[in-house]
This record gives sequence, C-alpha cells and structure tokens, in this order.
Amino acid sequence: MPQPTTRPRRTGHPGYTETLPRQPESAGHARRLVRIALTTWGLTHLTDDAALLLSELVANAVRHAQRDSIDVSVERVAPGTIRVSVADFSHAMPEPRIPTTNDENGRGLPLIAALATNWGTDERRWGKVVWAELEEHG
Repeated sequence: MPQPTTRPRRTGHPGYTETLPRQPESAGHARRLVRIALTTWGLTHLTDDAALLLSELVANAVRHAQRDSIDVSVERVAPGTIRVSVADFSHAMPEPRIPTTNDENGRGLPLIAALATNWGTDERRWGKVVWAELEEHG
C-alpha cells in the first residue's frame, strides 16, 4: 500500500486530510492523522476518543463505500471542538441499528452516537461525508 501524504488545509478551519485506500488497514493511518492533528493543537486529551470515532467511520466506509479510496479529515471547528470525518463516493446513508448478542456488525454507529458530542451525514453530489465531533469539557 503506498504511503499516504498528510496535508494541512490551506483555507477555512485548521485541519488535516488524507486520501486512503478503502481497506481495513487505513484505520491505522487515520488514527495516526488524529494523533498528529491533536498533538499540533494541544488537544492530546481528546486523542483516544477521536481515534476511536475515526476508526469506526473508516470501518463503515470500508464496508459500504463504492470506490477504491476514501478521504479522512480531522478539523478544529472551534477552539475546543474537533471534527473527524470520512468522505466516500456512496450515496447510501448510514442507518443506525441495534445489534443482536451474536452480531458483530451494527455496533459502530451506536458507539459513535454515545461517544461524540454530535454526529451526522452531509450529502454531496458525488457521495457523502459522515462526521463526528468532540468538545473539550471543563
């Protein structure tokens, strides 16, 4: 797998984006991106939760998207608020469901909803962006 390039955003909210292959291994690259961004912004206390959120978003995109790549982003949308997101080229919207006892699938979105301050999906002409936010407390 070629090494992805981390690039900062030139305009808008500070953020980092990587285009990654739609493969399970991309979750590790996404977690690295979270660590880079949150260390840069002095928000390392949010790293574990943000990495978990982004890993779940990547896992969903790997499972359900249509093309060979996804875009993962970490943005600082306010001084104490970060947003992690995954853009993919599928128009299928995420559907939260309740997993059964023996079902490993369907746990990601309920976990995201419980952990994130806010989450959602933004439709695009070419697909969608699924995002989750975390806020500092205190």
